[in-house]
Amino acid sequence: MKRISALSFFIIVLFTLQTSAQTSIMGDINYPTLEKYIALAKQNYTKIKITGAQAASTKTGIAIAQVSYLDIFQASYYYRPNDQPVVNGTNPYTVNGWQFSLNFNLGLFLQKPFMVKKAKADYRVAQLQNEDMMLTTESEVKRRYFAYLQAISQLKIKTQGAQDSKSISETSRHKFERGELSLDLYNASRMMVSSAAADQIQSEVNYLNAKDALEEIIGQKLSDVK
Repeated sequence: MKRISALSFFIIVLFTLQTSAQTSIMGDINYPTLEKYIALAKQNYTKIKITGAQAASTKTGIAIAQVSYLDIFQASYYYRPNDQPVVNGTNPYTVNGWQFSLNFNLGLFLQKPFMVKKAKADYRVAQLQNEDMMLTTESEVKRRYFAYLQAISQLKIKTQGAQDSKSISETSRHKFERGELSLDLYNASRMMVSSAAADQIQSEVNYLNAKDALEEIIGQKLSDVK
């Protein structure tokens, strides 16, 4: 019973240390820094650049539709020198010199107001899509920032846990060598070290992924943000 209690004591100490580690990230939230990240994302995020370019493109469509009113008129001219004979002598309207004509397309004239209206509507839709992308990006930056803080906190906990479990394993080894601890319990302490090390490695990967995700959306290294 004493042997079991010895290892149980170390395990309790380990879990107590991990539990007493940081359990909240609320105090780590830096709102001025978060606002910087949001501003950078709105400036650099590729999806916002795309929707912004689409809005600019559809805006030019309004001007094109308005100028296209001129398409309803078709002007033409014809010139035959005075010294050339009339091709059709029986046609009194076939004359030498300059001849001008202006045609009016009623169908195009009726279409133009709707085309301009559609161009304006397309521009408004593009604007709303860009505004929606701005809001979506702001929420996404916050989500990735909080995930980044969470990853940092978890990494600290897992790193401390790995260090504590290693210390406990060393103590268990000494006790085992002195015959104060059974082989099963000693092996259990070693397995605890392996598990804690694996948890630490996974938390490191989670941290790197969270950091990369945040840097990807703001378009800049976190170390470069002042």
